[in-house]
Amino acid sequence: MKVGQLIRQKLLEDGRTVTWFATQICCTRTHVYKIFDKTDIDTGLLMRISRVLKHDFFKDFSREFSKKK
Repeated sequence: MKVGQLIRQKLLEDGRTVTWFATQICCTRTHVYKIFDKTDIDTGLLMRISRVLKHDFFKDFSREFSKKK
């Protein structure tokens, strides 16, 4: 599961722009595109992203972990 793809998908579902998202998480558009390519991410950044997008990405990974058992 690629975390960056999940973030990008949620952003698109919400109809938000990359520019809006970059402003919300205090980074550049270039950095947002780098986030979209990530397979893993710092938990502090993921927490901030989860709050901004109002989506619990940690729960997604927990669900995925439970499936693999």
